[in-house]
Formats: sequence, C-alpha cells, structure tokens
Amino acid sequence: MAGRWNLLVLVLCLSLGTVLSKRCPPGFSFEKKQCNDIDECDESDHNVLCGDNAECLNTNGSFYCQCVDGFRSTTGNVNFSAETPAKCKDINECREGNVCGQNAECKNTLGSYYCVCNVGFGLKSGKLNFTGSQEQCEDICKIDKTICGNGTCHRGATGHYCACHAGFTNYGNKESRCTELKCDEFKDMNILSTFPIAHDLLMQLKKTCLELTNNENSTFDWRGHWTVGEDILERLLSMIDKYLSSGAFNDNRKVSTFLDLVENALRLTGAFIKTPKTNKSFNYTELEMLVRKGSDIPKGAVNLSSKHAQVDMQWETAAGDPSLYPGFAAVSLLTYRTLQEFANGFFSGMKPQENESFKLNSKVVTVTVSNRNTSRLEKPVQLNFKHLEELNKNHTCVFWNSSEHGGSWSAEGCSVVESNLTHTVCSCNHLSSFAVLMALYDIEEQYKFQLQLITWVGLSLSLVCLFICILTFWLIRSIQSPRTTIHLHLCITLFIATLIFLAGISRTENKVGCAVVAGLLHFFYLAAFCWMCLEGIQLFRMVVLVFNANLKTLYMMAGGYGVPALIVAISALANAKGYGTKEYCWLNLDSIWGFFAPACIIICINIFFFLITVWKLAQKFSSLNPDLDNLQKIKTFTITAVAQLCVLGTMWIFGSFQFSKGTIAMSYLFTIFGSIQGIMLFVMHCLFSKQVREEYGNILSRCCAPRKSYSEFSYNSKAHASKSSQDTGESHI
Repeated sequence: MAGRWNLLVLVLCLSLGTVLSKRCPPGFSFEKKQCNDIDECDESDHNVLCGDNAECLNTNGSFYCQCVDGFRSTTGNVNFSAETPAKCKDINECREGNVCGQNAECKNTLGSYYCVCNVGFGLKSGKLNFTGSQEQCEDICKIDKTICGNGTCHRGATGHYCACHAGFTNYGNKESRCTELKCDEFKDMNILSTFPIAHDLLMQLKKTCLELTNNENSTFDWRGHWTVGEDILERLLSMIDKYLSSGAFNDNRKVSTFLDLVENALRLTGAFIKTPKTNKSFNYTELEMLVRKGSDIPKGAVNLSSKHAQVDMQWETAAGDPSLYPGFAAVSLLTYRTLQEFANGFFSGMKPQENESFKLNSKVVTVTVSNRNTSRLEKPVQLNFKHLEELNKNHTCVFWNSSEHGGSWSAEGCSVVESNLTHTVCSCNHLSSFAVLMALYDIEEQYKFQLQLITWVGLSLSLVCLFICILTFWLIRSIQSPRTTIHLHLCITLFIATLIFLAGISRTENKVGCAVVAGLLHFFYLAAFCWMCLEGIQLFRMVVLVFNANLKTLYMMAGGYGVPALIVAISALANAKGYGTKEYCWLNLDSIWGFFAPACIIICINIFFFLITVWKLAQKFSSLNPDLDNLQKIKTFTITAVAQLCVLGTMWIFGSFQFSKGTIAMSYLFTIFGSIQGIMLFVMHCLFSKQVREEYGNILSRCCAPRKSYSEFSYNSKAHASKSSQDTGESHI
C-alpha cells in the first residue's frame, strides 16, 4: 500500500514540473526548478544574428546588436534588433571633420583611418603616420635640425630643400643633406703632369669641384653639369687610352698615382651622370656605371659586368652611412685591357713560398662607389675574373695597395671563393683595383746552377766550332759549292745568335735594349731555320731536276735573310711590346708564335722534301745503270741534312714545354740540345766529310812540314783541286 502511494507522488511531481516549464517566458529556460535567462550571444554566431561588423549584446530574456567602432547602422540607431534590416557600414572619418589637424592628410581604412604629414612636415616621434590627436605634424626643418647637414633647411611648396654652405654640396638633389666635397683630391700630380691630357683633365676636375663647393644658391641650374660629367668621363677614358698606348708606366709609383686618380675621378663623375646606366668601350678600357638618385637610400643587389670580369655587391655598400648619404649612390666597374702588362712585376706585398713566383692571370679592374669609406665593408663584394691563360695553377685574389712600398699587389682582405680552369671568384672586404695572380714555380737553385753551367760551357764550345766551320766553308775554295754556301750562312746565323744570347739574354734592366736583343734573336734563329729550308730545297732540286739544280745566290740570300726580316717586321709592328719579358730578352707568350709558327712550317716543308728525296734515291739505286758516285754523294748530303734538322728542330720542340711547372727534364734536354748545336754542325759537316778532313790534313802538314819550292807547291795544289772537283761531283749533277 505504501509503495503505491510513493509511485503516485512521483507521477504527480513530474506532471507538475512539465506544466511549470511550459510556463517560462521567451528567452528563459527551466533549469534547477526555475526559469533562467538564455544567453543568445553565447550560443549563436554573431555574424548570423547581427551581420558583419557588428557585435551581439545579451539582455535579460533577449539580446540586441550594435556596430563595432568605425562602423554605423544604416538605420541611424545605435542599438538594433536582429529582425530589423539594419546593416553596419564603414564610417569615413576623413569626411567628418578635420580629424588629422593641420599639415596632414587623412587616409580612410575599413573601420578606421590614419594621418600622413604633408610634404615638408613630419612627426617628432619619427613615425610615418598617426591616429588621433596625440601628435601633430610640424615643419620638418624645425623637428630635425640636422636634416640638411652642412646646409640651411627651407620649406617650399613641394617640400623642404637644403641650401648648402660654402664648401659643401648635395649634388643637385635639393632634398638631400649637404656633404663636404674635397677638391684637394684632384690636385695636379707631378708624375702625371708631363702628359698634357692628364694635366687638362685635372684642371677640369678641380674647376668643376670648386664650382660645386662655392655654390650657395639653392636654385642652381644643374643641367650644365650633366654635360660636364659626361665630358669628364669621356676625357678620363681617353686619358687612360693615351697612357696604356704609350707605355708610360715604368714603375710602381706611377701605377699607384694613376689608379688613385682614376678612382677619385670616377667617384666625382658619378654624381653628374644623368642616365641610370652608362656603358662605354674604348680601345684600352671597358666601363659600366650605375647611378641611383633620391633622398631615400637605394637597397638591394647590384651587378656590373664586362667581358673579363663581374662584380656583385649591395646598394647599401655603394651608398655608405645613411647619416652621410649625399642624395645619390654610384657604382662603377672599369676594366683595363692591357694594364696587367705594366703592373705584372710588383709583388713586394706578397709572401711567396719557396721557389714560388707570381704572374697576373686576369685583367686589372677598378671598382668604385660613391661611398668614401670602403676600407672595411660590412658586406664583402664578390668579383668573378676570367683567366687570361687556362692553366691548372693555384690562383690568388689580390688588390693594388698604394701604401705598400710605393705600390704593390697584396692579398690582404681578399680570399678565393671558387677557382677552376677558366675563372676565379674572389671575395673582398674593401674596394680598390683588383686582379688574380697565378702562382708559378721556379726551377730549384741547384738545377738553375747546373743548367747555367751546361749552357755556358756548351755555347762556348759551340761558338768555337761554328767559328771553325765559318772559316772552313769561307776560305777553303776546293770545297765551295752552293751547298757549302748554305752551310756557311747557317753557321753564321747560329754564331751571331749564340753570341747575342750569351751577351744579352738576361740584360732586362733596359727595356729598349732588351727588346732589341729579343728582336735580333728572333731574326737570326728564324734565319737559321730558313737556311735549313734552303738546304732541303737544294737537295730536292739535285735529285729531281738533275740539270741546272743549283739555286742562284741572290735567291738564297732573299730566302735566307729576307723572309725572316719580313716576319720579324710584321711581328714587331703587330705587337712591339711582345719583345722582352720580365726575366729574359726573348718573345713573350703573346708573340711567341711569331717564331714557333714559321719554324714549324719550315720543319714540315723540309720533312716533305726529305721524304721525296729519299724516295727518288731509292728509285735511282734500283735502276740498271745508276751513277753510284753521284748518288752516294746525294745520299750523304741527305743524311747529314736530316741529322741537322733533327738537332736544330728537336731543340725547339723541347723548348715549347718550358711554359709549365714540372718540366725539369725538358729543361735539361732543351739546354743540352741548344748548347751543342755548333758542335754537332762541326761534326756533321766537317769531321764526317772525307774531303774536309783531307783539307784539314793538308793545312796541318803545310803548317808543320818544311816549306817546299814554289813549283812543287803549285803542282800539288792543282792536282788536289782537280781531285776535289771530281770527288764532289756537284757541278756535274
């Protein structure tokens, strides 16, 4: 009974709760036996209830919508219901009064705005814009007293401008600060004043500089100075052409003075170049210049290039310290086509290893920027050089240091980033004139002494032997013939060449004298090859033509001396500076083919003639009735000529291997064959000749034996001469 009663009470309570919950007003829910408010803003998406740019605000039993700051309801009511068609639209604060105050412009944004100062005005905080009334735009000349540097700030219709004080300039960029322009950098230099074009250029630079520093009128017309800048650039490059073509750099101090002048001139000229990019190419120079103007410092990477070099840096490096920025930034790359020839021997600033020497293996370039403080750069510049010689050598990045013993190449502050057979990439933390050095390795001192000993002993013996040969072929009439005439002049040319070699090959202190020695060696060694060629032609004519086989003396002289004289003249006119090197009075690598090419051609011609001669001899020996005596003579001539060609030609084959490291064996072979040329010619043409040996015997017997009567001596001489004529057989061939 009691259980039934409890169940009945429970059912009644549940029924009563259901009735009460249905009686809670809208916006409330029955929880914990009471009606509680429902937070519609918390349970729903605001954008769904109130729309964009509005927020939902809950009330007891309901809610309402309100536009966020910067927006206004389309109905004009601050609060609105979600059921109304009201929307929140942006308020354009710039149209609702002077919200930015004077000297500023209002910029509306979605839901807000900001203020920007007018030209010539700024904020004390240094900010670019502001909102509200906490800051106001003021005259920029009053806010920043240093905005013009060494000048007076004025405000005009288009903004502020600077009137520079005497001795200062902003290079025509009126909004830029005034910086000092040092005219004493372009003083008349005594070393260069001997060249009129350099003197005139220096005077023009100083005149332009003084006009700039004395300018106090802010309305100065700069258009005329753009023309002056172009003119200075043209005259500068013309001056460089003048120097490089005349060979005026005969010491390191002149190179230093010249490079300093070029750097200062390019730095000044960059301010007056109108075009953003300038490219100029002259006979001896190649220039690329980039210029950026304006009150804002240029930023980003900058790249300049020429046929032989490339430089990469940042515009911030070219502009320099922002507080000293003069209103323009310029960077230039000047490549010299031949300066490496004049600056190739000044390596006192280098520290070579044992047996190591240096040689420039790139063009010399000058990198200049408007920034004057380039002795220590925060961001290094990168230079890419193309090699002049593609050799597998160690390369070093260097710059020209004018303070090092009057001027020298130095590797301080530069390092090699990458190097291969054709290019070297350098990184340097300063700016100047740069190049790439190639490391060469000299033959060790012990080898030098041995080679010099072999050379002097061998050449001295060769001179004696060649002198005996000359006397033999000139004075002994019984053996004289067109062939011995060729031998005579071959020995004469080698005798003179050897004598000049011993006397002047190392006399490099006088460049003119050294060039003369190199030219004479070029001529006489080529003449020796030409006389060898004539010997091959003479043998060919003797075997093939048979009748009238001898060459005329006039033709032989023209071929033996005229052809080498013509080759030397053409070579000297094409490259006069190719005669004489730093160490020896001989042809440099640029002109060496003026000797090797003719020598190779002559060797090939002789080989051709000798092969034809051997072939013809084989045919004659196989004939039924050969003239064995004459053929034997021709065979002997051919063998000695081939041996002679091998001796002289082999020497220069080994000589072609003297331009790389590790050729000690080749150096010995070249020295030995070069030293014994005269000895070998004496052995082949005199000692191996039975007729010459007999003449030597007769001469010795006349000198040692008692004097005979005149009639007996005359008879013996005639008989011997008749026999000699029969032995040679040359007049009958």
